[in-house]
Amino acid sequence: MIHYLAQLENTVKTYWNDKALCNYKGEEFTFGDLATNIEKFHIFFEKIGVKKGQKIAICASNSARWATTFLAINTYEAVVVPLLSEFLPENAGTLTTHSEAVLLFVDKSTWEKMTPEMVPNVRCVIDNANYNILFCREDEIVEAYNSLNEALAAKYPMGFTRENVKFPVDNEKDLAVINYTSGTTSAPKGVMLRYESLSASIDFAIRHIPADNTNNIVSMLPMGHIYGMVFEFLYPLSCGVTVYYLGKAPAASTLLKAVGEVKPYIVITVPLVMEKIYKTSIKPVLSKPAMKVLTSIPGINKILYGVIRKKLMATFGGNVCQFIMGGAALNPEVEKVFRKLGLPYTVGYGMTEAAPLLAYAEPWIYVQGSCGMKLDSCDVRIDSEDPEHIAGEIQAKGRNICSGYFNNPEASAGAFTADGYLHTGDLGTMDKNGNITIRGRSKNMILSANGQNIYPEEVEAVINAQDYVTESVVVDRATKLVALVYLDEAAIKKAGLDDETVSDIPENIRKASNKLLPSYSQITKVELVLEPFEKTPKMSIKRFMYK
Repeated sequence: MIHYLAQLENTVKTYWNDKALCNYKGEEFTFGDLATNIEKFHIFFEKIGVKKGQKIAICASNSARWATTFLAINTYEAVVVPLLSEFLPENAGTLTTHSEAVLLFVDKSTWEKMTPEMVPNVRCVIDNANYNILFCREDEIVEAYNSLNEALAAKYPMGFTRENVKFPVDNEKDLAVINYTSGTTSAPKGVMLRYESLSASIDFAIRHIPADNTNNIVSMLPMGHIYGMVFEFLYPLSCGVTVYYLGKAPAASTLLKAVGEVKPYIVITVPLVMEKIYKTSIKPVLSKPAMKVLTSIPGINKILYGVIRKKLMATFGGNVCQFIMGGAALNPEVEKVFRKLGLPYTVGYGMTEAAPLLAYAEPWIYVQGSCGMKLDSCDVRIDSEDPEHIAGEIQAKGRNICSGYFNNPEASAGAFTADGYLHTGDLGTMDKNGNITIRGRSKNMILSANGQNIYPEEVEAVINAQDYVTESVVVDRATKLVALVYLDEAAIKKAGLDDETVSDIPENIRKASNKLLPSYSQITKVELVLEPFEKTPKMSIKRFMYK
């Protein structure tokens, strides 16, 4: 297994003058610029006495400078504490303090809603957008920061060149990142990931999704979450790929415009995004009476599916070799159509504690309905007497797995089995080839009155396929299943439905869903919710908020 910093060092030296990090329609940095900025921060950290293993937090929007800040900390061998920019200021302060961070890189707009008292251990606060100091407790730090250009020139009188780049690689077991994850069932915890944890995932990606400096990628997932951090930043950049950042979560029109211009080689997203594209762009076309007839004719249907596929691929720039989805299961109806279109998609599985991947399969070997094949870089097992047919907890052990939770010994102790496997909390089955199928979260499973195990995610997949449904959550109320549903107002408006027809939608959803559900998981009631469900960074619904 190659150390990702060794791979990155070689890439920086090889592609010194090529573009590395770009803000879409904004700042651009070459690999040489990146390395130079990293070295300047190294000089700064050293001058102010930051020690290896001390923590430095980043709470800022996605950007080329976010990536630069991360690598400056990471290659200095301080511990990066990436915090989601969406965190409320008070939460950002609490987590910065909990992590024991001594420096904070932050969006100015976030800092303006905070006070120095919220981060008592932080020595200096820096605006991540322009690297200006926002607050500092020590005059010596300001002086050192303001003289960085002179310090760089003094250290490298002949100029800083590619030959001067040297990243540390004898640190596999050292703590690299504390990633606070906001789960679906609990408060955030600081997941401790080692350098080898990141290397294991990046090495796997390089072997299975090869890329080079002719490729581009659009980063749309939050960098504060391990999924986006590894697969839209560290892995592609290590290969020489140019990374384009869109900043905060873009509108659909902005996203499609960006991917059309950047022409990414892969699109990494969550099922919700692809399901929305299906419902708004593909389903209306296939639902037309004439199309229903034509797509039922062998030969003709292949031609029509090919036309739709070509148009969809062109929308994403025409260079996409894989659509990689994770964070949740793909709706079966959507997956069935994607398969007919021949779309090069795959669904993976992982979690922050696994940095993040546990299962993945290339589109051409991906098994429909699964979440990929267990990795060759770690051991994944199903805690069941019959793993192929009876769902059990998915458990994992390997170099990518975290060391536990920072400053939380109780949670750390409960995270692993007696023989050292990580409790994922997810229930699944695994076939003889290692393909994993998720059934649901163990904490979400509902036991019916007659003893049947009901996985709400499976019921929700049926509900979400109904007309005018955006998303749903199934809850247990006095042994009765109730579906909380958020409707697609845009689709209702486009259909021109009158008030009476709209009022019938909940009952229509219930009846249509129950025709497809087994008797033990029938829905007794559909309740509408007026706002989208609260979600984690990987777009999983925070179920603990809904009862």
